[in-house]
Amino acid sequence: MDRYTELRSFVLVAEKGSFAAAALVEGVTPVVMGRRLDALEKRLGVKLMHRSTRGLALTELGEQLLDQSRALLREFDELERAVGAGRDLVRGHLVVSAPAAFGRRHVAPHATAFKALHPELRMSFNFTDSVVDLVREGYDMAIRIGEVTDPNYVAVRLFPNRRVVCGTPDYFERHGIPRQPEDLARHNCLAFNLAGGQQRGWSFLRDGRLFAVRVEGDLACNDGELLYGWVKQGLGVGWRSTWEIQAELKRGELVTVLDEFAVPSYDIQAVYPQQRHLPAKVRRFIEHLRASYNRPGYWEE
Repeated sequence: MDRYTELRSFVLVAEKGSFAAAALVEGVTPVVMGRRLDALEKRLGVKLMHRSTRGLALTELGEQLLDQSRALLREFDELERAVGAGRDLVRGHLVVSAPAAFGRRHVAPHATAFKALHPELRMSFNFTDSVVDLVREGYDMAIRIGEVTDPNYVAVRLFPNRRVVCGTPDYFERHGIPRQPEDLARHNCLAFNLAGGQQRGWSFLRDGRLFAVRVEGDLACNDGELLYGWVKQGLGVGWRSTWEIQAELKRGELVTVLDEFAVPSYDIQAVYPQQRHLPAKVRRFIEHLRASYNRPGYWEE
């Protein structure tokens, strides 16, 4: 039994004048209230209250404890209210990880507006195409593109996204349009070569089944923005996210192929470790990004 419960029960019994009345407030039986008082007296080693058929009477030590207990319980309740209110305050230090190109273009630009709303907050960003361990490396949250399978993390979808094969109209005019994923064997595929990345192949969906196609090309790197630039220059085809190429698609500078085989599981997601109480700084920044990404026309700008 915790000390708070014992003290609260003692104060209630003293104020109400009976175990029955105090028990009614607590929603327990008078026997439970009696046990709580017994436990408190046993722990303190003193008699706090005389009990008889005529009623209850506090001892001298009981009177002293009653005044002190009231003050302690008020302080405890005030502290609890203050901490509870603090859950909704955006302050402290928010540490965020995101893919390099996406972070530079679609996370960092929103930091200044968010900071203006919450001046007590500090923010730090790490933009890398490596998948970081949020807990071990001390991150509050991350932006991930694609499926999140770790059961220790919570994933919140910010905006729908797909991976598509794309290139310039000039490239496809020169090299032909692939009609099946296997046709990519005849194309210069610009691949992402970070460990665990596209060197394992580009993923597609056919008749409800996922499969990968091995690709080859004369250029590869571990920087998504550099690959994006090579595709725009017409040097080959890329397997890129729709968030990255919306503006070019709208202007006709890039076109997509094999759309009917695209895998629909590369959404933009905010990820944070499982925890009982999500800090306001994380919750509000996720809300801020989701509102920005869902603004009409955002991805075409």
